[in-house]
Amino acid sequence: MGKSLLLLTFVALLAAVYPGTGSLPLLGAARTSPQAHQYKASSSKAEPVFTKAKVPFRVGEILNYRVDWAAFTAAASLRLSVPEQRDLYGQDAWHFRATAHTLSPVRTLFAIDDQLDSYSDTTSLESRQYEMYLNEMGKRQDQVLRFVPIGETARGPGPYVIVLAGTRDPVGVLYALRSVDWQRTQEFRAPVYDGHRMYQLSAKRNAANDAVTVAAGNFSASRVAVHLAQNGKEISYINVEIWLANDEAHTPVQFQAQLPFGNVRAELAPAGQ
Repeated sequence: MGKSLLLLTFVALLAAVYPGTGSLPLLGAARTSPQAHQYKASSSKAEPVFTKAKVPFRVGEILNYRVDWAAFTAAASLRLSVPEQRDLYGQDAWHFRATAHTLSPVRTLFAIDDQLDSYSDTTSLESRQYEMYLNEMGKRQDQVLRFVPIGETARGPGPYVIVLAGTRDPVGVLYALRSVDWQRTQEFRAPVYDGHRMYQLSAKRNAANDAVTVAAGNFSASRVAVHLAQNGKEISYINVEIWLANDEAHTPVQFQAQLPFGNVRAELAPAGQ
């Protein structure tokens, strides 16, 4: 599979990518990325999101999920949280965090404990810094990447990556999707960089009032379909849908993903679980 099952699952659920093999590009000295050149002509500006005064999440928010994979129920746990809003090298940023752990019996096959941190601009929700702290089957890997849009000056120490304006990371993009005004927006588009490759994400609302029943309760939710493309070609083997509750928080209550290594579903758990 390349990366661990859990990280692949998590990244796919957050509408990012199924990474293939290959080394991590763009690290170290600043330079223009080949991926960025490929997307520069075809990428459209991302649809506007809420202003920082109207974002649907808040500092201290914690959301817990049960993740089912293939024939395994409760294969993993996933937690999304907003630890803080802070200054990041002179830029006001939201701090988003995702932690994921495999559970028994899947844990006997894949012992995984991962943490992903995203720092996103408070107004545009563009990613400024993406951190991966991976503990997978006895192997640890830590990586901190600072995103520098083309034409801008890097802030803080490296390593950093040169990206298109509007680029999100796999964690930050979910909060961007929550912040879209789906009553007025037909499609949200943005580049996504997962630490390995650049992708173009497009998302559309396919239903406005789906009835969704999960462990946390019953919800009326907007169903958003997410598609990914690379080099102008849609990635057909990944299909992701996200259900955002029709409440002030636009809470993600359910994720479903059809993936090459098995279907995945995540449902919101009751508070405190």
